[in-house]
Amino acid sequence: MLEKIQIVKQRFDEVNDLIIQPDIIADQKRYIQLNKEYKDLKKIVDKGAIYKELLDNISEAEEIIADGSDAEMVEMAKMQLDEAKEELPKIEEEIKFLLIPKDPDDNKNAVVEIRAGAGGDEASIFAGDLYRMYSKYCSDKGWKVDVVSTSEGTSGGFKEIIFEVTGEDVYGTLKFEAGVHRVQRVPQTETQGRVHTSTTTVMVSPEVEEFDYELDMTEVRIERTTSTGPGGQSVNTTYSAIKLHHEPTGMIVSCQDQKSSHKNLEKALKVLRSRLYERELEKQQEADSERRKSIIKRGDRSEKIRTYNYPQGRVTDHRIGLTLYDLSNIIDGDIQKIIDELMLAENTELLKASDDVI
Repeated sequence: MLEKIQIVKQRFDEVNDLIIQPDIIADQKRYIQLNKEYKDLKKIVDKGAIYKELLDNISEAEEIIADGSDAEMVEMAKMQLDEAKEELPKIEEEIKFLLIPKDPDDNKNAVVEIRAGAGGDEASIFAGDLYRMYSKYCSDKGWKVDVVSTSEGTSGGFKEIIFEVTGEDVYGTLKFEAGVHRVQRVPQTETQGRVHTSTTTVMVSPEVEEFDYELDMTEVRIERTTSTGPGGQSVNTTYSAIKLHHEPTGMIVSCQDQKSSHKNLEKALKVLRSRLYERELEKQQEADSERRKSIIKRGDRSEKIRTYNYPQGRVTDHRIGLTLYDLSNIIDGDIQKIIDELMLAENTELLKASDDVI
């Protein structure tokens, strides 16, 4: 363990020197990458310092006990030894998890897309519930939510809503939410009181900048239209709404949330770039099966990941078999406990798969 910590410390010192070099500061992409690496390495170095101090305390205590000439010192040394031995395994475990290779996209912001699936109006209403759940969660974490585009449901909620989330380690947290979310409850439109099952799909992509993914604008057709509201009626008479057509893939991205055509174009390009980047990542992962050890991290979009059962007040995450009878708080944004369990399961699996970390 000490050897691994020392290797990390050497790299940390290198990065610490690099980020103050004028040529690195002038290279925005390289500077951002090194800053992220610096933060990750510092966590390991700080824990490593605590780990080494504990080992030193154990060694010192054992020497005093072996000497045995001072009874009072021996008693204090025994207490120090017990405390250090109790703390040591916890620090070792934390360092092991920190040494697991990180997904370079985890530090990025995220683009989240929620779409109503099976269930008609009830699916749209549930899509609205999920949007509010994520909005509350993001607000509690101090993250900013910025809506890109919406398509409202006929009885409330959304047929589709796309939004950006900016903050610290956003994608690394929200990526666990990607997949099919299922709701079981009596719909507002149901007069017989029968429980219906509806689904909504959540897609989470890392938000990428131009230097992360170079978008060939000759392959993008830009369509400018007037903004529209429910039913398709025109909301304004200026051509501020943007629709992007990516010719090679057939992807279409729309944005009309901003009054400015320029702002809508900027947002739409971010979403398109993120989708294309995610598409490339999926291709790479399919070609390299070793990079995809777990379905938790980046599940298939058609995979049912979670069920929200209202009659029982139950939420079940099917990937790890976690069931919580706390639906009202969860749907109100208290999803951190679920994400923590998913992160733990993912890290444990990666830890087992790693040849470097024992």
